[in-house]
Amino acid sequence: MKLRIARDEMLMALQRVQGVVEKRNTMPQLSNILLEAKPEGVDVIATDLEIGMRALYKATVQEPGAITLSARKLFEILKELPDGEIELSVTENNWATIRSGKSQFKVVGLPSSEYPALPSIEREGLTPVTGAGLLELIRKTLFAVGDNDARYILNGLLVTLITSEKTTTLRLVGTDGHRLAMAEQETAAAGSKDAAKDGPKEIKAIIPKKAAHEMKRLLEEGDGEPLIGFTKNLMVFRKSGLLLTSRLMEGNYPNYQQVIPKEKDQDKKVSVARTELEGALRRVAVLSRDKTNAVKVTLSVGKMTLYTSNPDFGEATEELAAQYKGETLTTGFNARYLLDVLAVMDGDAIAMQMDNPLSPCLIREPGNAGFTCVVMPIKV
Repeated sequence: MKLRIARDEMLMALQRVQGVVEKRNTMPQLSNILLEAKPEGVDVIATDLEIGMRALYKATVQEPGAITLSARKLFEILKELPDGEIELSVTENNWATIRSGKSQFKVVGLPSSEYPALPSIEREGLTPVTGAGLLELIRKTLFAVGDNDARYILNGLLVTLITSEKTTTLRLVGTDGHRLAMAEQETAAAGSKDAAKDGPKEIKAIIPKKAAHEMKRLLEEGDGEPLIGFTKNLMVFRKSGLLLTSRLMEGNYPNYQQVIPKEKDQDKKVSVARTELEGALRRVAVLSRDKTNAVKVTLSVGKMTLYTSNPDFGEATEELAAQYKGETLTTGFNARYLLDVLAVMDGDAIAMQMDNPLSPCLIREPGNAGFTCVVMPIKV
């Protein structure tokens, strides 16, 4: 195997796969990437057996072939090399030589035959969606997904794809049991022709948090509109020559509709400036207890008061103007949960609604009916 490739092209390929390759090194092959040189370029493939990524990159291939090399070491080498073309050649004993200018590296590889195969993918049946729209939905829900939660299914993002003859609607839901975020929007892409005959088609799938992170990173690159589709146990994501696949999580996702309180049942309504609340929360939370980040929130006519105390450090209070006309209400929240919500909101103001100090708090952006967030209060 022998090829020449622009350093920037190879570096982009390696940056993309860093999040996919297995870090724990349970199998040596999984911390490697597979390079397949063929006449049209070089395929760069990565997998951790759950998620797979493949893309073709421009290269001048003098001798076709394949090898697997350490994704991390290759990335570290290329980061240090100057711009220009690099030459990669492989000898029979799976040693790869990388040359750039006067620099030369010899890297030990593994035979390509030992690398796990990616699942075979049908090109049909994928739904076009708008990249900016999908990116926005992931950004607004991913923060609420569980992180190594004991309830396995909460470590995934629920994706619902509803296609009718004229529209495609995407809805994403993430929750860890303490907070929930739901975002949905119609994408500009055309709907399904089959849906005209049978009515709207709805597909539900739960994708791992890691897969959603990788989709987000790829969407942030811009370039081209993505296609998304689901088989029985696989998600398929295509974008400008790049393919990302992920196993779907098996299990029943909680009935999130039951968790979202009805607006008519929430008579304690407050509207507050988003950036002012964010700043006040950050300041007051400095003295909160580390594990709970508990902040007491008191609503009274025309204002919101934040208070926290810690026997080891002291206490903090901050008052901010708010549009509130109801009776005084005192509740408590994990400040980090509120800050996570505020970080993904874009409007100048946010609306919060509760029924009583221990009822779920509904958080919305005025003017954005497609985004809903629920944060459970805590006792303070």
